[in-house]
Amino acid sequence: MLYERLRFIREQHEMTQTDLAKKLGITKSGYCRYENETDIIPIKHLIIISDTFNVPIDYIFSLTNTLQYENTNKGINQQLSGQRLKTFRKDAKFTQEKLAEILNVARTIISKYEKGEYPIATHTLYTICKKYNISADYLLGKIDTPKYLK
Repeated sequence: MLYERLRFIREQHEMTQTDLAKKLGITKSGYCRYENETDIIPIKHLIIISDTFNVPIDYIFSLTNTLQYENTNKGINQQLSGQRLKTFRKDAKFTQEKLAEILNVARTIISKYEKGEYPIATHTLYTICKKYNISADYLLGKIDTPKYLK
Protein backbone atom coordinates (compact mmCIF):
# COMPACT_ATOMS: atom_id res chain seq x y z
CA MET A 1 0.00 0.00 0.00
CA LEU A 2 2.70 2.49 0.96
CA TYR A 3 4.61 1.92 -2.26
CA GLU A 4 1.44 2.44 -4.31
CA ARG A 5 0.79 5.77 -2.64
CA LEU A 6 4.41 6.90 -3.04
CA ARG A 7 4.32 6.07 -6.72
CA PHE A 8 0.90 7.69 -7.21
CA ILE A 9 1.97 10.93 -5.52
CA ARG A 10 5.22 11.08 -7.47
CA GLU A 11 3.52 10.40 -10.80
CA GLN A 12 0.71 12.89 -10.11
CA HIS A 13 3.39 15.56 -9.82
CA GLU A 14 5.13 14.31 -12.96
CA MET A 15 8.32 13.60 -11.08
CA THR A 16 10.67 10.75 -11.92
CA GLN A 17 12.21 8.46 -9.33
CA THR A 18 15.54 10.13 -10.11
CA ASP A 19 14.07 13.60 -9.47
CA LEU A 20 12.57 12.57 -6.14
CA ALA A 21 15.73 10.73 -5.13
CA LYS A 22 17.72 13.94 -5.72
CA LYS A 23 15.21 15.88 -3.60
CA LEU A 24 15.73 13.34 -0.80
CA GLY A 25 19.51 13.37 -1.23
CA ILE A 26 19.71 9.67 -2.07
CA THR A 27 20.36 7.52 -5.13
CA LYS A 28 17.61 6.47 -7.51
CA SER A 29 18.12 2.85 -6.46
CA GLY A 30 17.73 3.92 -2.84
CA TYR A 31 14.41 5.55 -3.64
CA CYS A 32 13.32 2.56 -5.75
CA ARG A 33 13.72 0.37 -2.68
CA TYR A 34 11.07 2.50 -0.93
CA GLU A 35 8.59 2.13 -3.78
CA ASN A 36 9.34 -1.59 -4.02
CA GLU A 37 8.99 -1.94 -0.23
CA THR A 38 12.39 -3.58 0.14
CA ASP A 39 13.48 -0.79 2.52
CA ILE A 40 11.46 1.12 5.09
CA ILE A 41 11.39 4.79 4.20
CA PRO A 42 12.93 6.85 7.02
CA ILE A 43 10.67 9.37 8.72
CA LYS A 44 12.85 12.26 7.52
CA HIS A 45 12.18 11.23 3.90
CA LEU A 46 8.45 10.80 4.54
CA ILE A 47 8.36 14.32 5.93
CA ILE A 48 10.15 15.74 2.88
CA ILE A 49 7.69 13.96 0.56
CA SER A 50 4.73 15.12 2.65
CA ASP A 51 5.96 18.71 2.66
CA THR A 52 7.03 18.74 -1.01
CA PHE A 53 3.70 17.48 -2.31
CA ASN A 54 1.55 18.94 0.48
CA VAL A 55 0.05 15.53 1.21
CA PRO A 56 -0.61 14.04 4.66
CA ILE A 57 1.54 11.23 5.99
CA ASP A 58 -1.79 9.63 6.89
CA TYR A 59 -2.53 9.49 3.15
CA ILE A 60 0.90 8.03 2.35
CA PHE A 61 0.31 5.39 5.03
CA SER A 62 -3.16 4.62 3.51
CA LEU A 63 -4.82 5.57 6.80
CA THR A 64 -7.04 8.08 4.99
CA ASN A 65 -8.01 9.02 1.46
CA THR A 66 -7.84 12.71 2.32
CA LEU A 67 -5.24 14.28 0.04
CA GLN A 68 -4.83 17.48 2.03
CA TYR A 69 -5.40 18.76 5.56
CA GLU A 70 -6.00 22.39 6.42
CA ASN A 71 -3.41 24.24 8.50
CA THR A 72 -0.59 21.77 7.99
CA ASN A 73 2.81 22.61 9.44
CA LYS A 74 5.98 21.90 7.49
CA GLY A 75 8.47 19.51 9.06
CA ILE A 76 7.79 18.08 12.47
CA ASN A 77 8.00 19.37 16.01
CA GLN A 78 9.86 16.66 17.94
CA GLN A 79 9.00 18.16 21.35
CA LEU A 80 5.29 18.38 20.53
CA SER A 81 5.44 14.94 18.95
CA GLY A 82 6.95 13.54 22.14
CA GLN A 83 4.26 15.20 24.26
CA ARG A 84 1.53 13.84 22.03
CA LEU A 85 2.96 10.33 22.12
CA LYS A 86 3.12 10.51 25.91
CA THR A 87 -0.47 11.77 26.11
CA PHE A 88 -1.61 8.98 23.77
CA ARG A 89 0.23 6.40 25.88
CA LYS A 90 -1.29 7.67 29.11
CA ASP A 91 -4.79 7.92 27.59
CA ALA A 92 -4.41 4.29 26.49
CA LYS A 93 -3.30 3.47 30.05
CA PHE A 94 0.04 2.05 28.89
CA THR A 95 3.29 2.29 30.73
CA GLN A 96 6.38 2.94 28.65
CA GLU A 97 7.26 -0.71 29.19
CA LYS A 98 3.88 -1.91 27.91
CA LEU A 99 3.95 0.32 24.83
CA ALA A 100 7.51 -0.77 24.11
CA GLU A 101 6.41 -4.41 24.36
CA ILE A 102 3.47 -3.82 21.99
CA LEU A 103 5.78 -2.10 19.48
CA ASN A 104 8.66 -4.53 19.96
CA VAL A 105 11.14 -1.78 20.84
CA ALA A 106 13.17 -0.97 23.93
CA ARG A 107 11.54 1.12 26.67
CA THR A 108 14.41 3.59 26.38
CA ILE A 109 13.36 4.27 22.77
CA ILE A 110 9.84 5.20 23.93
CA SER A 111 11.39 7.45 26.57
CA LYS A 112 13.60 9.18 23.97
CA TYR A 113 10.61 9.68 21.64
CA GLU A 114 8.57 11.16 24.49
CA LYS A 115 11.39 13.53 25.46
CA GLY A 116 11.63 14.69 21.86
CA GLU A 117 15.19 13.40 21.54
CA TYR A 118 14.39 11.32 18.45
CA PRO A 119 11.63 11.54 15.86
CA ILE A 120 9.33 8.52 15.99
CA ALA A 121 10.64 5.89 13.57
CA THR A 122 8.50 5.13 10.53
CA HIS A 123 7.65 1.55 11.48
CA THR A 124 6.82 2.51 15.07
CA LEU A 125 4.69 5.45 13.94
CA TYR A 126 2.83 3.35 11.37
CA THR A 127 2.17 0.58 13.90
CA ILE A 128 0.74 2.98 16.50
CA CYS A 129 -1.40 4.81 13.95
CA LYS A 130 -2.73 1.69 12.27
CA LYS A 131 -3.46 -0.17 15.49
CA TYR A 132 -5.06 2.74 17.38
CA ASN A 133 -6.53 4.83 14.50
CA ILE A 134 -4.57 7.90 15.51
CA SER A 135 -3.30 10.36 12.91
CA ALA A 136 0.43 10.22 12.10
CA ASP A 137 0.27 13.90 11.14
CA TYR A 138 -1.27 14.68 14.54
CA LEU A 139 1.33 12.67 16.44
CA LEU A 140 4.15 14.38 14.55
CA GLY A 141 2.75 17.86 15.24
CA LYS A 142 1.98 18.60 11.58
CA ILE A 143 -1.72 19.14 12.34
CA ASP A 144 -3.90 19.70 15.41
CA THR A 145 -6.97 17.89 14.07
CA PRO A 146 -8.07 15.24 13.39
CA LYS A 147 -6.46 13.40 16.26
CA TYR A 148 -8.22 10.13 15.58
CA LEU A 149 -9.06 8.74 12.16
CA LYS A 150 -12.30 6.97 11.31
